[in-house]
Amino acid sequence: MAFDNTCKFLATQNPISFVRLLLPQVNASNVQVIKTELSTEPVRADSLILLKAADTILHLEFERVPKPNPPLPERMIDYWLRLYRKYHCTIEQVVIFLKQTNSPEVYVDRFQVQNTLHTYRVLRLWEQDPAPFLNDAALLPLAPLTRSNAPRDLLQQVAEATRKIPDPNQRKEIIACTAIMSGLIHNPEIIQDLFREDLLEDSSFYQFILQKGRQEGLQEGRQEAVLMMLRHKLGKIAAETEEKIYNLSFTQLQGLMEAMPNFQQQQDLTEWLASIPQ
Repeated sequence: MAFDNTCKFLATQNPISFVRLLLPQVNASNVQVIKTELSTEPVRADSLILLKAADTILHLEFERVPKPNPPLPERMIDYWLRLYRKYHCTIEQVVIFLKQTNSPEVYVDRFQVQNTLHTYRVLRLWEQDPAPFLNDAALLPLAPLTRSNAPRDLLQQVAEATRKIPDPNQRKEIIACTAIMSGLIHNPEIIQDLFREDLLEDSSFYQFILQKGRQEGLQEGRQEAVLMMLRHKLGKIAAETEEKIYNLSFTQLQGLMEAMPNFQQQQDLTEWLASIPQ
């Protein structure tokens, strides 16, 4: 949930960067983020970017790993039909897989049943040249997941690039997003070492991810958001401690978020969890 929401946030805040990366042949000067909810029975796409000059919609789906139910090809043709029914324009669909896997499903780029064939693009980040991501501040959070023989060195290069972002507000958000996305392949100790600034609590993205959890009504989303922030602040969380957090009620999770700024070490979290009435 945290990784998915991070990607949605990046695409929503920086649509031109994704258009330039994925549709370099199209004029990206006039773009607009449009509603991601698609009827008839409401479902939500990850990101929809309208390119007015080209009368084209760029539809992005971010996948940590392939999800079996419903299968991705079925979802993509369903999205395409709903979009076309509503906008009647060219629709470019791109699925971006975030975490390297040997699953053959990450190589599937079409829905094909009997006489019906629908294709879409698939981008496996671990196969991508890191250069385009390193050269655009808005894409830096995805750069650690790109191709590299030395992932630790690449992450350090990304961290240095984030600190050079001139706008302080953008720098804060990009560092927060980069630290989160790096958690897909790096342990918390390395991330903490390279991203020392405690920016999550102050960034608008921090508020965004919590609000997403409330809007969607997903207890799991709130739990993942809290765990993500705890890992960033305290390092790797023990499995038994994570289990206790997963068992917290909504009210208890709210209390944990309020107490979090006072935590300095893992023991503070352990003592807080022990203080909860059983």
